[in-house]
Amino acid sequence: MSEPFVRPDARAYLDALAANPRPTMSDALIAQMRMIPPEIMAGMLEVMELPVGEIATVADVTMPGPGGDIALRMFDARPSRDPGPVVVFYHGGGFVVGSIDTHAALAAEIARLLDLPVISIEYRLAPEHKWPAAPDDAEAATRWIAENGQTFGREFTGLVLCGDSAGGNLALVVALDLRERPAALPLVALIPIYPKTDSSRVHPSFDAFTDGFGLPAEDMAYFEQAFSPDPHSHRHSVMLADLAGLPATLMVTCSLDVLRDEGRAFAAKAVEAGVPVIYREMQGNIHGCFTFRKAIPSAQQDLVRLMELARTMIAEVHAGHGLT
Repeated sequence: MSEPFVRPDARAYLDALAANPRPTMSDALIAQMRMIPPEIMAGMLEVMELPVGEIATVADVTMPGPGGDIALRMFDARPSRDPGPVVVFYHGGGFVVGSIDTHAALAAEIARLLDLPVISIEYRLAPEHKWPAAPDDAEAATRWIAENGQTFGREFTGLVLCGDSAGGNLALVVALDLRERPAALPLVALIPIYPKTDSSRVHPSFDAFTDGFGLPAEDMAYFEQAFSPDPHSHRHSVMLADLAGLPATLMVTCSLDVLRDEGRAFAAKAVEAGVPVIYREMQGNIHGCFTFRKAIPSAQQDLVRLMELARTMIAEVHAGHGLT
């Protein structure tokens, strides 16, 4: 088998990672990470990720959730706007790490590129909170946002669900939940970015890219053990669900990602179920690249092109709904 194509900036990032490898994920490491002050964590992230950048509106809101208060943060490139869709964003991190803060730059950039408000959700994390705490929080927050636009000084007319990695999984889980029991606003579109879609079996890309591509098998095993989902429940392995009736979907994968084949399989099954799907695979790039945009500059170019597609898809679907 020939060596896969790796873009030069992704190769430079991977070489730097190999020279200074991260510790393997464990309960002890996670406990240490939870104690890192936010300002120190922000400094650590600056090595890999771009700054939040200019954004007209940042609003922090707290809502009641099924397991306690849930923090929400809205990013909007405009100080005010006419009624329109809202993007609900679920951050990645294996259901174990990540936060509104770690993904603030990505959420803000999506808000700028889509010209829509983006609300990021601080759902509960494992190992302290096992499955289904994260999807329960994600669903509850999405329903609450649909009913409380005025809390953000906005009038929302539809929901666009977006997330990366574990957050991409949550976007798909919540979409299935809302298909069965609709929220106060309609689902307009889905933007899952290199999502986890199937823990019921091992896909070929898992074996192909767990060595030397930034997401080792040991960390993947820890994430699964810490989160402890039911691999046969559609509220985690969304591939096992009937996908008919889901909204228009932009599925994003990376060619060097352990989760690549799960995204491919979901997109194919969604097409067969009659879901309007746009599929894009970032050639030569790795899992997590959209939160490494300083270290992998070409990922920013990918993100711009992807959000252009998403913006057109959302506009078309939103117009078709006859919404404001």
